[in-house]
Amino acid sequence: MNGVGERTVRNTDTTLKSLYDDYYARLLSYVNRILSDPHLAEDVVQETMLRAWQHADTLTPERGSVWGWLTRVAHNIAIDRIRARRARPTEVDETAGSSSADYDADHADAVVNRVVVATMVSKLVPAHRSVLYEVYFADHTAASAASTLGIPPGTVKSRLHHALRNLKTTMDPRSRDPFRSRS
Repeated sequence: MNGVGERTVRNTDTTLKSLYDDYYARLLSYVNRILSDPHLAEDVVQETMLRAWQHADTLTPERGSVWGWLTRVAHNIAIDRIRARRARPTEVDETAGSSSADYDADHADAVVNRVVVATMVSKLVPAHRSVLYEVYFADHTAASAASTLGIPPGTVKSRLHHALRNLKTTMDPRSRDPFRSRS
């Protein structure tokens, strides 16, 4: 390298070291308050320092507050990270953190639950079962279910109420209505 290039690299390296010495701890604390995640905060501060190194020639007290520049850049990066996290759904591995035996047991429980619910629904009177199917399984509104079944919307709501109450009392006998006659 020629003398001028070496001096520029040495100056930017010195500038970066002084930025770290002067601002790293405060900046890390600032970003951690925004993100509440110390690891992500360290990444943001590192990215901020990288950008400061890339713009070392413009970071002078004569051009404005260095702390102000660093906090603005760090704030923008932190907000971008928050937005990116919200924009992407969280990926979850169904088997993560559990053994295949746990996964099989959960799957078996789900199958048993489906069979129990299907059996309970099949025991409902046909009028209640058809309303339950239209509203919950076909995902229709009361008005749409009424149109499909050819009955008034009020009847759909009433039958749905009775169907759900019957399912609930079948599942948990303690939930029976205490004011209902027990004949």
